[in-house]
Amino acid sequence: MGSYRKQMKVTIKDVASYAGVSIKTVSRVTNNEPSVKPSTVDKVNSAITALNYQPNISARNLAASHSFAIGFVYDNPNAYYIIDMQNGILTACNEKNYELIIHPCDSTAEDVSDQIISLIKRSRLAGVVLTPPMSEDPQLLSALDEVNANYVCIIAGNEESEKPKLSVLINDKFGAKQLTQHLINLNHQHIAFLCGDIRHKSSIERLEGYRQALKENNIKLDPDFIISGNYSFESGIAGTEQLVTMRHKPTAIVASNDEMAAGALFAARLAGINIPNELSIVGFENSPFSRQTLPKLTTVDQPLKQIAKVATEMLINNKHLSAQKYRIFTPNVVLRDSSVTLTKK
Repeated sequence: MGSYRKQMKVTIKDVASYAGVSIKTVSRVTNNEPSVKPSTVDKVNSAITALNYQPNISARNLAASHSFAIGFVYDNPNAYYIIDMQNGILTACNEKNYELIIHPCDSTAEDVSDQIISLIKRSRLAGVVLTPPMSEDPQLLSALDEVNANYVCIIAGNEESEKPKLSVLINDKFGAKQLTQHLINLNHQHIAFLCGDIRHKSSIERLEGYRQALKENNIKLDPDFIISGNYSFESGIAGTEQLVTMRHKPTAIVASNDEMAAGALFAARLAGINIPNELSIVGFENSPFSRQTLPKLTTVDQPLKQIAKVATEMLINNKHLSAQKYRIFTPNVVLRDSSVTLTKK
């Protein structure tokens, strides 16, 4: 009998029988409905654990009044960023018994709004987590509002007036300002900036933080020191190759993310430049890139997994009136070996 039970798929009826409650009560517990007594919740959860019951999420979606699936929509060339975001969202989904559907897309496509709305309807999503640049696209957000879609935006900024109705804000401007100030405190006056994809608000915020730090320290901004890129390793290489061939070279480089900073390190090495004694290079995001380079990168910590987890929890809890509508994350500088005091000659 025991071996037969192991071969049979455990059903919600089995759980109800084991816990001594109705099937409807088990359904309420697995759907995280607040109307169930804590003692009953504990009894049902104990039965679920004992029987190793796995709710059929697809069946729940069809039977319930709302969906139990969350979509993650992104367009970003940085694999580490995507993996961290995915893991953070998945953690929140697992804790709430939701399914995760991942959907990469081309944010420049004319029909991107139609694509995402079609995904939401086709997969009966409870909501979507939007990352830049989709989270910063007013046309997309407007289209989602028109069909009453639930979404949370992960977006750069710290101004309350700037945020969408449900959002996690990352104070990238402050992080870039602190990072540039760190280099200034090390006696650097000629500091270049490798800019990320200008379609991302984070690129604009990080550039503005760099500008503010220079201005507050009465350092004249050299427009030739601002190099356009796209958050990729290759753009870090290309931007640095441009900088190191200038007549008046920078003594330090602020890269918009760690991947670009790693590319900058690579290009500088090829040019025979000693890092960090001749050129300090700093990154942003505290991704694995920052710990895999030699020397390891000074960077700004951006806890992407936590940010994604919080955003997903906010999205799932959005139906509750008491749910928090926005959170602000402030990055902090992580000091490592790629930035040193400039010895004045």
